[in-house]
Amino acid sequence: MANRGPSYGLSREVQDKIDLKYNAELESRLLEWILVQCGDDLERPEPGKQNFQKWLMSGTILCRLINSLYPSGEEPIKKITETKMVFKQMEKISQFLQAAEEYGVTRGDIFQTVDLWEGKDMAAVQRTLVALGSEALTKDDGHYRGDKDWFHRKTKGHKREFSEEQLRQGRSLIGMQMGSNRGASQSGMAGYGTPRQIMRYDSPRHNGDQSNP
Repeated sequence: MANRGPSYGLSREVQDKIDLKYNAELESRLLEWILVQCGDDLERPEPGKQNFQKWLMSGTILCRLINSLYPSGEEPIKKITETKMVFKQMEKISQFLQAAEEYGVTRGDIFQTVDLWEGKDMAAVQRTLVALGSEALTKDDGHYRGDKDWFHRKTKGHKREFSEEQLRQGRSLIGMQMGSNRGASQSGMAGYGTPRQIMRYDSPRHNGDQSNP
């Protein structure tokens, strides 16, 4: 992995399990989408997880990607600067992640900045990009570019609209099902917060009289 030393022992085992989640076939699909979505001026990287990471780690391509999903003039990231300064690159990644969440990607599908910049979890990066692609395809607002089979279209909920008359009939039906409280009496019922009266019964004295007092 780029930008970090080798892992040993338990951390190496954990990293190996994370690496196994990375999908090379998915990498190819995501690469094609980003190239189509962002335009023809991007240079295609060589296949492979490390090459894919280096291609994205500056944050520039990610910022261009999220901006391409908005109308001209409404892009969430107003200024994208090319820089080799580490904190500036990580800042651009963070800007992308925030914009992706605002676009509709759930927080559980958002990777951490170090997952990409340090190559800690490129499978998580893939997950975020897939979620973003699915969200863009589902919005169907004319800004998604690419094959519609590349991502899964999310199911939209159907909001049902009721007229005032239907709502009135519904309330009437609920009232009939629950019954009527006409003629009911509050006699013997204590209001909330009213202290209860406790009646005390004296126990019979032990004088040989076993009858009730």
